[in-house]
Amino acid sequence: MNFYQKSLNDFRENFILYIPLSIILQSCIGSIAAMFILMNSTAESFNFIQLTLCVVFSMGYNAVIFAQLKSKLIFNALIATLLVNIALIVINVIQLS
Repeated sequence: MNFYQKSLNDFRENFILYIPLSIILQSCIGSIAAMFILMNSTAESFNFIQLTLCVVFSMGYNAVIFAQLKSKLIFNALIATLLVNIALIVINVIQLS
């Protein structure tokens, strides 16, 4: 059994516990990504596409939870949201340096 399957099974078993924790986690990571995107933008170049990606993925995860979809879809949305927001953080930290 690989790491993804173990994590998914743990997520399913403790679904009620992980939902509020994952909302807080992805909201914090998303707001950090938005902060770095806005810190990196200037008056000439506003990173609208990056900010839009950050907001769409974060709100999409919340929508998946509120729609009460299957736990596997919620888990995959969490992974996608975290990957996109962490990638945006890394991109903007590199550009600020």
